[in-house]
Amino acid sequence: MTSRQLFLRHLAQTSPDPMGLEIIRAEGMYLWDPSGKRYLDLIAGIGVCALGHRPPRVVDAIRAQLDHYLHLMVYGELVQTPQVQFASLITGLLPSTLQSVYFTNSGSEAIEGAMKLAKRYTGRAEILAFRGGYHGSTQGALSILGDPYWRDAYGPLLPKVGHLDFNSSKSLEQIGTGTACVVTETIQAEAGVIAADPEWMKALSHRCRETGTLLVVDEVQCGFGRNGPLWAFSSYGIVPDILVLGKALGGGMPLGAFISDPEIMSCLSHDPVLGHITTFGGHPVCCAAGKAALEALLEGGYLDAVESRGALFSQLLVHPRIRRVRRKGLMIAVEFEDPATCRAVISHCIRGGTLVDWFLFAPHCLRIAPPLIIGEEEIRQGSKALLEACEHFTD
Repeated sequence: MTSRQLFLRHLAQTSPDPMGLEIIRAEGMYLWDPSGKRYLDLIAGIGVCALGHRPPRVVDAIRAQLDHYLHLMVYGELVQTPQVQFASLITGLLPSTLQSVYFTNSGSEAIEGAMKLAKRYTGRAEILAFRGGYHGSTQGALSILGDPYWRDAYGPLLPKVGHLDFNSSKSLEQIGTGTACVVTETIQAEAGVIAADPEWMKALSHRCRETGTLLVVDEVQCGFGRNGPLWAFSSYGIVPDILVLGKALGGGMPLGAFISDPEIMSCLSHDPVLGHITTFGGHPVCCAAGKAALEALLEGGYLDAVESRGALFSQLLVHPRIRRVRRKGLMIAVEFEDPATCRAVISHCIRGGTLVDWFLFAPHCLRIAPPLIIGEEEIRQGSKALLEACEHFTD
């Protein structure tokens, strides 16, 4: 049997029609299949590969850690240098109230931890999130996910969860003294790159403070410079009570985290003890990789180029089939008239060697979220491929 046949037979499928590309090598901006065909990667593993594939500094850090140790003990019992060093690096780049890091295996698990932390610290039960928001697919994360199509097949989910309208001042009135936390993205990724209004975000932060509600900001997709600044919340003039990270955090390795004030985080350590535990969260190899990736991101000057690189995409992506381009840095949604057109353009791009994708809650929009190392030549190459795909289906 071929690798594709074995893939379809033995690996649980997430959709009736997966991409099904067999990739045997990846480097920088490109992927290769067994025939030697090269694909320009414009989605970076949905934001994971912020520095491209196999960045040398990350690979070197992984190899170095392999010579010391792999898994030693469940999270939180032993002092493990990669965890300590990475947490110290991250918190040195965050406000003074975000100094305690809890490492997990993924962004979804970090959301779960943040929800538990908020309920435990406040003693409240209600959790609010926003329509159009995506926070993962585990039971708790799915409960706050902002599209009923994806939630309803798995009910009943968590009780006392409500969904508000994003960017609606009126909806903020529903946040009250019984609300444990409000979970929001700074830019709603899966809704097709819908940015929070700056004044609304400040009003949300104020309402949370006013009612004693914790503000949880999910930057699983927006963090690590995807929108320009290292942390997207910093451009809104707010500081979350709990920050959730994932995807690019591990430099290509599986890693997530929720971060809060030590006083808040400490409540997970008593009554009951081990109030939140994980076996593999903060795996030393993943932390070594993440630290190396963050250092390379900061030292490589990539953040300074994010806005100009994104602007070049917007400048080039002009075609009668493209209704509009929404963008925040290098998180880009190319909107078409309908999902069928979007699917056709995506398929044509992939056949031609350019990897793009769609959005869960916006199937009429094409996703571009390339590695932040992308250069002008690759932007022009990818844009040309997309425009040719649009033209191919023009009558």
